[in-house]
Amino acid sequence: MAKKKTIITAAVTGAWPKKENNPNVPMTPAEIADDVYACWQAGAAVAHLHMRDDEGNGTMDHNKFRETVELLHSKYPDCDIILNLTTSGDLNATDETRVEHVKELQPEMASFDCGSMNWMHSGLFINSPKFLTDCGLLFQETNTKPEIEAFDPGMIANAAYYLKKGVLKAPLHFQFCMGCANGIPGSTKNLVFMKETMDQLCPGSTWSCFGVGHSAMEMLYAAVAMGGNVRVGMEDNVMYSKGVLAESNAQFVERAKRVIEEYGNEVATPDEAREILGLK
Repeated sequence: MAKKKTIITAAVTGAWPKKENNPNVPMTPAEIADDVYACWQAGAAVAHLHMRDDEGNGTMDHNKFRETVELLHSKYPDCDIILNLTTSGDLNATDETRVEHVKELQPEMASFDCGSMNWMHSGLFINSPKFLTDCGLLFQETNTKPEIEAFDPGMIANAAYYLKKGVLKAPLHFQFCMGCANGIPGSTKNLVFMKETMDQLCPGSTWSCFGVGHSAMEMLYAAVAMGGNVRVGMEDNVMYSKGVLAESNAQFVERAKRVIEEYGNEVATPDEAREILGLK
């Protein structure tokens, strides 16, 4: 009997952590490209990418995305990792700049944050109905698979609405974002509720999850045990364990690979992940 394949996504930088938080966080296009390659070698099938400006702040500058993608492909032609580009790397970006890189690069995957919320108790993360509609239709034009970021169960219901309206196409793929400030807390009980909500409203969907901070390990183990896929990396955690800074994103991938294999599953290759996610 074939073993279940589990996809590892590496979220290597995000929009927040800086070198002062962890000196190993990749910031420049060259650092990000090198880091993605190391994660691929360690077992990641998907790389979720944010960009930073020259001051290290999150940016949606399409030139940074292009430079990073071109560096990865030119320096590491053997790397067949799936690129999942964020559309939410700067709270001050316009709706147009948030998708400019998708139009230009036509990635295999990109993020679709399925609702608005307070962000880090200090700002607003706005994903208006018009933006989500335009974004979903654009992804269909560019043949880009939306990764539906769900920070609470209501966002799953939003996805069901956009599926009904034809903005999204089945089968859907969700990333359950657990333990983020202003989102659903990261616990196994809450993850079960998120999955049950998805199964009820969007049956046949695939899913992954990650836990921020102290919920990271619980979410990793729970996702594997529940048959889901996993996301790890310094976008979500700069600490490898309590009081210990992560040495690299590959270190997180290596741990996820060990957990998956010790549970009895196998880590999905990029091509196996393409089959699972319907990218082929």
